[in-house]
Amino acid sequence: MTTQHTMTATTMANLAAPMPNPAEPLLNYDPNRLLDHLLDVLDLKNDAALARTLDVAPPVISKIRHFRLAIGPSLLIRMHEVSDITIAGLRVLMGDRRGKFRVAFSQNDVPAQMLHA
Repeated sequence: MTTQHTMTATTMANLAAPMPNPAEPLLNYDPNRLLDHLLDVLDLKNDAALARTLDVAPPVISKIRHFRLAIGPSLLIRMHEVSDITIAGLRVLMGDRRGKFRVAFSQNDVPAQMLHA
């Protein structure tokens, strides 16, 4: 049984609307806000339960909470899968205001023949 947890259009508009005060909390990157929201929405008791739900090791959640690890794309997708919150909604909750994600490739990621076109 899957339950759908969605944010109302009004809530999304309020979260996404630009605010004039730079000290407003939603304008600052804070993965704890996202993790706490997931705990609430999924009705989980603690970070260990969240880690089990997301299929990650508990230290991953701890490192994210202490700003030692960023929430990567695969974890963000997994959060979307278990919560049914849109990727955009998850990004707003954590304070990510970038218009696009860009992946930086190293030379080791690109076949050699493509480097010398």
